[in-house]
Amino acid sequence: MASPAIQRSPTQSSTITTTSSAASPLQRLSTFKDRERDLSSTPTPSHYLSSSSVNPLSSFSSDPIFSLFLSPDFDSLRFSSHALSTGSAASTAEKLQDGIRLLEKQLRSEVLSRHDDLFSQLSSLRDAESALSVVRSAVSTLQSSVRRIRSEIADPNRQIRSKTTQLYNLHKTTELLQFTIRVLRLSKKLRDLMVISDSDPEKLDLLKAAQLHCEILGLASDNGLSGIDVVDEELRWVSETGAKLRSEGMKILERGLEGLNQAEVGSGLQVFYNLGELRTTVDGLIVKYKSVVVKSVSAALDMKAISASSAGGGGGFGPGGVQRSGTPQIGSGVKAKEALWQRMSACMDQLHSIVVAAWHLQRVLSKKRDPFTHVLLLDEVIQDADPMLTDRVWEAFVKSFASQMKSAYTASSFVKEIFTMGYPKLYSMIQNLLERISRDTDVKGVMPAVSSDGKEQMLSAVENFQSAFLALCLSRLSDIVNTVFPMSSRGSVPSKEHFSKIILRIQEEIEAVLFDSHLTFLVSRVIGKVLQLVAERAEYQISTGPEARQITGPATPSQLKNFTLCQHLQEIHTRISSLSTGLPPEALEVLSPSLGAIHGVAHDSVASLFHTMLDHLQSCILQIHEQNFGVISMDAAMDNNASPYMEELQKSILHFRTEFLSRLLPSFANAATTGTGAICTELSRHMASKVLMFFIRHASLVRPLSESGKLRMARDMAELELAVGQNLFPVGQLGAPYRALRAFRPIIFLETSQLEASPLLQDLPASVILHHLYSRGPDELQSPMQRNKLTPLQYSLWLDSQGEDQIWKGIKATLNDYATIMRARGNEELGPVFSIMLRLGSSLSENPS
Repeated sequence: MASPAIQRSPTQSSTITTTSSAASPLQRLSTFKDRERDLSSTPTPSHYLSSSSVNPLSSFSSDPIFSLFLSPDFDSLRFSSHALSTGSAASTAEKLQDGIRLLEKQLRSEVLSRHDDLFSQLSSLRDAESALSVVRSAVSTLQSSVRRIRSEIADPNRQIRSKTTQLYNLHKTTELLQFTIRVLRLSKKLRDLMVISDSDPEKLDLLKAAQLHCEILGLASDNGLSGIDVVDEELRWVSETGAKLRSEGMKILERGLEGLNQAEVGSGLQVFYNLGELRTTVDGLIVKYKSVVVKSVSAALDMKAISASSAGGGGGFGPGGVQRSGTPQIGSGVKAKEALWQRMSACMDQLHSIVVAAWHLQRVLSKKRDPFTHVLLLDEVIQDADPMLTDRVWEAFVKSFASQMKSAYTASSFVKEIFTMGYPKLYSMIQNLLERISRDTDVKGVMPAVSSDGKEQMLSAVENFQSAFLALCLSRLSDIVNTVFPMSSRGSVPSKEHFSKIILRIQEEIEAVLFDSHLTFLVSRVIGKVLQLVAERAEYQISTGPEARQITGPATPSQLKNFTLCQHLQEIHTRISSLSTGLPPEALEVLSPSLGAIHGVAHDSVASLFHTMLDHLQSCILQIHEQNFGVISMDAAMDNNASPYMEELQKSILHFRTEFLSRLLPSFANAATTGTGAICTELSRHMASKVLMFFIRHASLVRPLSESGKLRMARDMAELELAVGQNLFPVGQLGAPYRALRAFRPIIFLETSQLEASPLLQDLPASVILHHLYSRGPDELQSPMQRNKLTPLQYSLWLDSQGEDQIWKGIKATLNDYATIMRARGNEELGPVFSIMLRLGSSLSENPS
């Protein structure tokens, strides 16, 4: 149990102090001082004095007993039980008494130190109590006034609320009556219009009737007029009238779309706009068009129905009917094929009419505005994210068409075969459809019915058949090539008829697709592969070896075989080239490498013969250096016979013409103008040009050259011109080589002083003039051939590998040597030939071309 000292607390002391607030401050001060004296006279434990003077709570927090009292969950019963159970109740009580005294002392000290502040707080409380008593009095007065006012306004408030409700109901009833009267009046107007239409349907004003119908329903719906008997009765009649108006409006709209009449379509759309059903009606039309399109595609590729109709209505399963997923029986395939194409044509026609109708509807919507609100009708139908009407119809068609085509390709072998073999016809149908739609919807300022992406989607739907058609085309052409050129045979050359089959088949493939540039391009790629195959097989047939290159005897079998092969390949090249003149540029670009391969093989089959012959003729011309053109003799000048080397050259050319060219160029007289045997003609032209220029080169190297030698050389040039012109190629058509030959003949007879000013120099290479001038110079002026101790053949080969500027460098070196020799002899005069050569060479270095 707690002692009486424990029952005292600082709260009690403060309560005593507070309750004696009526006493004077001096009395309170004396009381505090007396209590302080009493406490100061009470002994205090020494171990608290030092710490409590600063802060007794800090010493309490470290004390094992007093620290328990600082805990928020302190339990006095538990503390007392513990003190009693430990047997230290007396000492604990004494310790607690000491603590209480210490706390009271500290509290008194705090009160005394803050006496002025506490006293001022007490004065403020007294003023607050006084003000509060005044406020209580005012509040009481206010409450009584409020109770009086409440009693005075309660009855008027109830009356106002009642009158307000009554007024609202009156207004509501008045509005209902007004709207009802409005509905009845509008209904009467609508009845009058309908009565007129009953007597004369053409006098029905659909636009006004539709507007009245929409206004009546809108008034009834927006103002809640349902439930009024007279209104409900009118609404039933208005609904029946609306059905009639929709029917009449749809007739006008469909008639306008069928005839593409903008006025009728605009009137029909205005009817439904006035009815408030424009978007619903247009969406319904588009859904109908999409449904018709899908059904049309399905019906066009319904092989069971096609076979049944082609079999005479046998139900599809009798003789000539359907077997295995729509494949016709034997005997009805032709009719089924015709029926399939007819249905596809009808499907394309129907699609065209539907797409154009949808585009026409879209066009009128984009132009038509309501005359009162000026709202564009298209904005009422299509929102920002909505696709256009034609796009919806076209998307539905392409999706259905692609699905049906894919199904037909995989499920029906009959349809696959028909559309693969007749792909150009199918492609033509699609292209015609796209062109018709583009043509019929090409109006300035209006979007076309089908975009370029839509067209690509349509063509992509038949890509399977396109790939199969191109593969079939390649297979057909490859089979003919394999028949003409069997891999196991190399000895015999195919006949002209065999090559004609290849050309005819290629011509048929090209003509079948000429109507479209893209399809022509695809088929041209296939033909290019086939021509490459022909070139490879023909190259395998070419005979090589000594027998194919001999020129001394008659034509060998190997040469005759090469001649025939060359002519056949030339025929293919000529015929296909003439066919390709009317093809698109991209098709020509595809065929050009393959035609080049054919031309290359034809060229290679006879090129070795021409090269051998050219080498032989050049070796004959090289014998000119074995002749003595420096002799001065009247007999030599009067001799009209050609030189021995020229006679040999003439005999070789004549033999080549008789044994070889006559077989390669049957009509030599017009070969150069008609293009017959163009490859051999070109080879002959090349050889003739080479022979003339080779002769001019080595004729310019002849040294010495006397006047009689010049006459002899002129005769040789005349004989050469005659031999080449009659047996190889018309020299007048050779161009620069012939002009050079005709110019060199008078050049050799000109005086050295006249040579530099002669206009004939323009037709001759500068190196020829410079080499010829050596024959007019002194012996000390050596030519590059003499200076380097080269044979005529070696020097000629060197000239072939050099340009005119490099040749001049070699000539200039000989001129420098000559100048050195002459100056060493003390002769500063180098002669006119030296000066002319130096000037000609200098101009050549300034203008290497």
